[in-house]
Amino acid sequence: MKFFVDTADIDAIAELHALGMVDGVTTNPSLIKKSGRDILEVTKEICALVDGPVSAEVVALEADDMIAEGRKLAEIAENIAVKVPLTWAGLKACKTLTDEGKMVNVTLCFSANQALLAAKAGATFISPFIGRLDDLNLEGLDLIADIREIYDNFGFETQVLAASIRSANHMSECAKIGADVATAPPAVIKGMVNHVLTYKGLDQFMKDVAEAGIKIV
Repeated sequence: MKFFVDTADIDAIAELHALGMVDGVTTNPSLIKKSGRDILEVTKEICALVDGPVSAEVVALEADDMIAEGRKLAEIAENIAVKVPLTWAGLKACKTLTDEGKMVNVTLCFSANQALLAAKAGATFISPFIGRLDDLNLEGLDLIADIREIYDNFGFETQVLAASIRSANHMSECAKIGADVATAPPAVIKGMVNHVLTYKGLDQFMKDVAEAGIKIV
């Protein structure tokens, strides 16, 4: 499973990228706002840092305007994936931009039917939102499983990009289900390393090292 990092924080991306933990980046207007930087400027910098797809989201609501914005965003770098919402207008934009050879990430997916439409429109990525479904007492991971089954049944090439990930458990469950990609905030990715028994064992090792006076260099 590929890891995309869900942030517009250049320093956070660089830290994870140096460890080989970044296969791509996803951004959205909220993340751009948090960065406090111009969308074109920060997106260009991210694209120069990361080899994989960098999702940059349109802000228009009408298809023609989305297409125009998508073309503008795609000019930033070859690894831009234009991010459009899963509305009828978004699907029209997806079809046009895909036919032009651009990568398209269809976002805000909350049902298997929506994911099926996005695949038919030629989406490169479909982004089902796990955490927001969980917030409504629905099982977000079930949606990932449903989309995976449908896409496999019919050989759709659209990649399942699990989004709105809130925990390390979400990451491992998505990997077991077979999501192609999971995008998560830096803190969630870094948090995957944590286990109480690891630190408990390390604490005991260090006590033994101190008692034995062990030195390597």
